[in-house]
Order: sequence, then structure tokens, then C-alpha cells
Amino acid sequence: MAVDVTPTQVTVTPDADLIADTTSAELPLYIDPSVEMNESERTVLSSDGDVFYNFSGGDNGMSVGRCSSALIGGVRYYCTTGSAYTNRMYFEFTPGKLKGKQVLDATFAVTETWSFSCDARWVDLERTDGISSSTKWPGPGGPKSDNSWDQMGDRYVSAGRGDACSPSQPRAPIEFNDNPDETDENLTSTVKAFADGKFSTLTLMLKAKDESDPIAWKRFDDDAVIDVVYVGKPAVPTEYGLETGTNQICSKSATAPTMWSDPTPNLAATPQTVAGGESGASLRVYFDLDVKNTDGTWSDAKEPTTGSLSPTSGYVGDGVDRNKTWDATLTDGKQYRYRAFTQSYYNSGDSHLASAATPFCYFTVDSSAPKPPTITFNTTYTACEPGACTPSGAPGRSGTVTFGPASGDTNVGYDYKLSTDSTWRPFKSGATVTETITPIDSGTMTLEVRAKDAQGRYGSNKVRFLVAEGDGPVGRWTFNEASGAAVDVSATTTALRDDATLSGATRVTTGRRGVVTENGATGEDKALKVGGTSYAATAAKVLETQASYTAAAWVRLDATAANATVLGQDGTHYSPFFLGYCATANRWCLRLADADAATTSLDNQRVNSVEAPQLKVWTHLAAVVDTTAKTLTLYVNGVPQGTDTLTTGAWSAAGALQIGRVKYRGGYVDHFPGEVDEVAMWQEAKLPEAIAREASPVGADGKAYAELVAQYSPEGATGTTLADTSGYGNTLTLSGSGASLDGEALVLDGAAGAATASRPLVADGGSFTAATTVNVDTAALTGKPDGYRAQVLGQRTATGSSWSLWVEKTGTLSEPVLDDDGNPVLDDNGVPQTTTVAVARWHFGRLTADGGGTSVVSDEAAVLDSEVGLVGAYDARTREITLFVGSTRQGDPLAYTASAGTGEFAAGKGYVGGAWGHHLPGRITDIRLWAGAVTDATQVENLIGY
Repeated sequence: MAVDVTPTQVTVTPDADLIADTTSAELPLYIDPSVEMNESERTVLSSDGDVFYNFSGGDNGMSVGRCSSALIGGVRYYCTTGSAYTNRMYFEFTPGKLKGKQVLDATFAVTETWSFSCDARWVDLERTDGISSSTKWPGPGGPKSDNSWDQMGDRYVSAGRGDACSPSQPRAPIEFNDNPDETDENLTSTVKAFADGKFSTLTLMLKAKDESDPIAWKRFDDDAVIDVVYVGKPAVPTEYGLETGTNQICSKSATAPTMWSDPTPNLAATPQTVAGGESGASLRVYFDLDVKNTDGTWSDAKEPTTGSLSPTSGYVGDGVDRNKTWDATLTDGKQYRYRAFTQSYYNSGDSHLASAATPFCYFTVDSSAPKPPTITFNTTYTACEPGACTPSGAPGRSGTVTFGPASGDTNVGYDYKLSTDSTWRPFKSGATVTETITPIDSGTMTLEVRAKDAQGRYGSNKVRFLVAEGDGPVGRWTFNEASGAAVDVSATTTALRDDATLSGATRVTTGRRGVVTENGATGEDKALKVGGTSYAATAAKVLETQASYTAAAWVRLDATAANATVLGQDGTHYSPFFLGYCATANRWCLRLADADAATTSLDNQRVNSVEAPQLKVWTHLAAVVDTTAKTLTLYVNGVPQGTDTLTTGAWSAAGALQIGRVKYRGGYVDHFPGEVDEVAMWQEAKLPEAIAREASPVGADGKAYAELVAQYSPEGATGTTLADTSGYGNTLTLSGSGASLDGEALVLDGAAGAATASRPLVADGGSFTAATTVNVDTAALTGKPDGYRAQVLGQRTATGSSWSLWVEKTGTLSEPVLDDDGNPVLDDNGVPQTTTVAVARWHFGRLTADGGGTSVVSDEAAVLDSEVGLVGAYDARTREITLFVGSTRQGDPLAYTASAGTGEFAAGKGYVGGAWGHHLPGRITDIRLWAGAVTDATQVENLIGY
């Protein structure tokens, strides 16, 4: 295509034949999009010791090559009158703009502002390890297993001398792009790996190819960019299945297929791109339908007249629902299976990428079987229709719904299940059936119904409905005010608020929600520091404790020497409930006083936690007292710890709510040593799902609130300790040998080196996120046995690992030995030399000596000898773990049973089978931990920056 560029516009004239061959259905056509990536850090290093970190190019730029003197045209020219020296220039890039993109081509460009001579000289572009403000000459090594650089390309150029040359040589952008004739030039493949998250930063060095040649001395500006041509990466389609009109039916069991009466089913799927690849996406869905043969094998079903793609021509963008009516009539009695792929097109539609497939949906065709039954909501709830989905009801609030036959059908009964059910509800007989449904959670729910006829055949239908949050709390305190009383944010009317007055208690900027935006201002969330004689209290009662109620709070417990109560409400002599810590049991505990008398028992109605508390970590506690069911239940981090019976009945406490102390025998005791945040009270017995949600708080964007509870940056650090800059004060101490700080990284020898904190940094049973950047030493790992597991970060239990991020050596391979220019090194017989290097995978989960621990494994082999960003997250609400390499999620979240840690947090070693081992050979440049679990690539990028 012809391109005309002026100072104000770019005019693209499409190829006439391309337009002529394009049907209207295939419009619009997209030019493969590009994105420009600017460097995040830069520096110039000089052999004389000078460092120009984050230099400004200015009018002249900065220099590369050998500063000396040279004879040009019989005249000697001098770069310096002093001692000669050599410069190298470095640009470091982060992958933010590349997220979700498949790189098709990459070009590095930087402006050459001046050259020593009009004669061209070779300039090399090399990939190196990372830089920082502390980097000194000779600069970092490279990403190869022998620590050498990796050549991205070279250019033979001279620019910037203007009219001093003939013809004139003005300053000009110098572009490095792969030369197909030079196999060692791999800029595009390197940038592709970078976009895929295989390593966390890309550092490129400009150097003279011959650093002894003064004529190769050049100047370059600070405007380095990488220009990338890309296509959005396709992701697995969502909302797939047999279309019912309001939802999709999909049985993932080949032994329990859906029975479907329509032999020309309408198949549904929604194409997706990986987060970051949405812009300019040109997508189609490929529908794959198989039929089961009599011998048990599967083969392709006959295609419909419109083919297997939707749309059949043209494209749709990310998240646009697609359907395909399979008008090649299917055979009664046959079993079929269906799956869908997203296809992302580029190169004017001539090429595409395909996602992984959805799971198979299995169904059997029986045209005389019941059609999808009718589902009619009678009370409380309403079905979601296209463009209309109204929230109603609440968790625990019942509504009625009637199931009936489709037109022309006669049914003998129905069964159903909600999306929160693991099994079908009991079958109910009748031509029509009215049932009472009681959702147990808020948000979008689905109701799937099966109709049964006299021959025992089923027909299925499925609808969505939206459950409202229900009644809000009667009191909620965030402690996020600048000063004064803690405002009860559950009510907007002052007269209805139960504000809490602080007595000696102070606000600290380590609140559980992390960074929050309230009233138009963004800043650190605050918590309430209590202990000793300090507390906060309302002026009047908040709860009617003779009725059902729920009390909850986030806490950080500083000490376990004595009982410590977080919440109670005053009676005359006692609080009716004591929520906090019981020293004699060394457990979190919920205790109810039998009566409001001068003396009474606190042990007859009591629940203790399963595990002992972890000190100084954010933990969510909740007490649920249900006067209808006559039960009391304690929750820790959203998980029920046990239930006891109300033996004496609830009694009414008319006094103030106490935060950080409790009333006992007419006086106040059990002051809580530590921090309290996000206190909430409800005048109802909240369901387990609601408590789990309260223990996993999210912001308005639906992303988890995350509080940074540990942060270690080795840059500029020396000595034997590494300070925690998060504000929580959990210093890391280096081992006596094998670990050191070199001003840029925590360096570990793989034999004895480690850094530890004396206690856990996050609650293992609560939601948390651990992030690190690590560079594993290939040579050292190669020397370890296959199956060796080296822990990067983790916490331990009394006998082993609670959770870990680790790298596992899976084997070795041979790779050619290359020189600095990327050419094979030959032995004395002219045979290319090879070297053996380790192959490994990243893991997040529980590290065990026998390999039996649960873990998520990276999709591809780990990139070694390069700085790689790793993120592990545990979501306590879903009870799943997730691993990200960079911001790319690896596989699917994995079901996980949390194990409470009782010992140290460690970087560089793991505790397995009652002993330390699993030492890591390499360098760690970032360690951060959060209370709260990241859930997707966007949050990883925004919160962590990988």
C-alpha cells in the first residue's frame, strides 16, 4: 500500500486489487496494528568509571565506542586530550504495552546525532541482563548460560555530521530489524518472548562492534523505542454451550450427556482475547462438532451450510456473542460433542492464531424428547433477559418459580439445581411444579431445570437471575478519617450513625485495604491501633443481641501472652459475646456469656479456631449468632471453624459497642494488642458465602483490595540485613554464608544462601499474593540432579512448606556455543561446540520432598539467566491458587487446601520434611507480599507492575 507522510497526517492508499477482492461482509479491513514501547530506564557506562543514569540526550546525545584520537585524511582528530576510554549505552524496557499481544515483527530505533567520521562503522545491539542506578562498568553480563550477551542485530552507519560529509549526513533514526540472512539476529523472537512474559525486563545495549576503533565513536539520543507489529492473542471463548435463548447448557460429562430435542441445535460461544489484546482485534469463533461412532471413536460431524466459523465473513471484536445454527441435521439417537475456539486474524485475514479449546459439551439428539421446559419466576426474583437484568431478593431470601412443559410436550416431573449446587435437587412429580428457591449468595445466579417425560427422557433449560446484596450492615467503621471519631459509614444520615469515639487509640496507615479512593481522594487506607488502655466505643448499642446478629473485623495480633478481645457490646456486667483470642487455648475464639449476671460462664457456649493464630498478619474474624437455628459459629479468614449450640438463649445488651476491649464482671478487660480495621455489624445471621466475601474485600472495580505487607528492594543495599520498606518492619536477615547483597540483588549460591524473616508475613489461610523477580543461574542449576526444586520464596509449617514459589529442574539439553557475534564456536576439528544446560519449570503451591504437593506449573519451560517476574496468589474465597509468569496466567486456577504456617518466611531456601534445603542458585531483585489475592493479568500489571 502507498503511504504518504506529511507533518500533519499520514495517508494510506489501499491496494486496488485488495479492495476489489473484498466483499462487503468482510469489511472493515484492518491494517495490522503496531505499538511503540519507550524505555523505562537508561544509562551510559564508561570505562573511566563515569555513570550517566537516566541521561538526557539534549542537542548532542551521549556517546558510544572508543574516545581516543584517529588520523582522518592526513589530519589527526582528538576525542579527548586525556586518557582514552570506552562507552556503552543501555536502554531497559518493561512489557506493559505488549500485554496480550502476539508479536509479528519488532524494530529497535534510536537517533544517531553525531559520528566521529563520515565513514560508516558497525554498531551492535546486544541484549544484556538488567541495569539500575548502581550499575557500573563493565556493565551487566548477558542472558546466555555462559553469561554472555545475545546479539539482536548490527548496523553499518554514519549519521549526524551534516554538511561536513558529501553527501550530507544529517542526524537520523537508526533502525535494527532482523536480517533473515543472519540467523543470529533475533530481535523479533526476543521481543515476542518478552511480550509472552517469559522474562520481566528487556535491556538492550548499544556498543561499537570494534571498541578499539576511535572512528566508531558515535553519539545517540535518549529516544530509543521498540516498534512492534502485533495481533491480539486469542483466549478461550466464554459463554459456550447449547443455546436456550437465555443461557447455555453444557454437560462436560461424556457419561451424562444433555438430551437435546432439536436436531439443528443453536451453538453459542463468545470470542475473547487475552487481556491487553482487545484493541483492533479481528475475531471469529470456530465451532467444532464431533459425532460418536458405533465403535466408540469420534469423527467430525457434517458441516452446516454456513461452515464452522462465525461470522462466516468479516470479523467481530473481543467479547461479542456468536451463534451457529448447525443446519446439517443431526441424527436421532447419536451422541455428539461440541467445543469452540477463538481465532484472531491478521495479515489482511490471510493468517490467524487460534486459542485453546473450551471443554467439550456432550449431548444426545432425540427429536421426540422434551423440549426446554418453561421457567417462570413468581415471587422475589426475575429472569435476566437480553438488555434487562434487575437485582432482587437477597442471599437467604426465598422466592417461588414454576417449571412447565414446552408447547406440545407432556412432562411427568422436574429436577433442578442452582449454580451454587453441586448436585441436582430431588425430582418432583407433576405436569407443572412450583418450587421454592433460596439463593445463598448475591450476584448472578443460574437456575438449570430438567423436564422428564413418561419414557424417562429429559429436556433442559437454563436461565440467569440477579440476586441483590440484601440488607446492609447496621454498623461499619473503616477508620479512614483524618482525625476525630470513627464514622459509621453504614448510614448517610448523621442521626442514624453510630460513630465510635477513640480513647487513646490512634490511626495508622497500614489499613487492610491498601490504597483506596474515598471522597475523591486516593491514599493509604488506615487502621486503628489499640492496646494497653486504648480502645474505641460507640455512644449507644449497635446490635440487638437478643436477635440474630453477625460481628466481623480485620485484626493484626501483636502478642499472645493474654486474652485479647476485638469486639464486644456492653451489658450491665458482661458483653453477650467475646470475639478475639483466648490465651489458654492459644486459639482465636468466640465466647458467649450465659447471662448478664455478676458472675457467669464463658465456656458453655464457645467455639475455638482450628489453628493457632499467626502473629502480626492480617486475619479476618467473624462471629455469627443465629437465634433461630440456636447456633454460634466462628469464622477465620472466611472459613468456618466450628459451631456450638446456644444453650441459654440470647439476651439483650443495651450498652455501647467496644472495639479493642470487652466488659467482664462490670469492668473492662482483654485489651487487644495490635490493629483493627473494617469492623462491621449486621442484624442477621450472615450465610457462609457472605462471610467469605467479607473476608475477601473488593473495590468498585471488582478487584481485590490488596495491602502491601512486605517489600524488599536490594538495589543499593549492602550488609547482612534487608529492610522492609512496606511499613510493617519485617526485616530479612541473610544467612551467615552463601548470601550477599551486591547493591543490585540478593545473591544466593544455591548451597547455603538464604534470607529469612522470623515469622510468617501473610496469613496462609487468608487471601494473599507473593511477587518476586528472580534470575536463576543456569550453570549452577545444571549441576543439580533432575527433579531438584529450588525455593524462591515461601513460608513454612512445623514440618514443611506452607506455600512456595519454586523452580524445578526437569532435565537438560544441549545448545551450541556462540561467540560474542553470535557465530558458532568450533573445536580443533571444525565441529561446532555444544554445552549442556538445565531445563526447568516454575511452580506455585506446596513444596514437598516427595513431589506430592499441590502446585500450578508454568505452561512453558522457565527462562533461566534472565530476570523473570513471578506472582503466586491464593484466593481464600474460591480456595484456589494461581501462578503468573510476568502478568501471564499459567493454566487455570487450581483447588488448594491452605495450611497454616508456624515458622519463618524464607527467600532462597525451603523447609521440607522438617529440615531446610532446596537452596536457590541465582539473584533476587524484588520481593513483595500483599494481603489480598490478585485475580487477573490486568491487576498484576496495575498493582505489581510485571
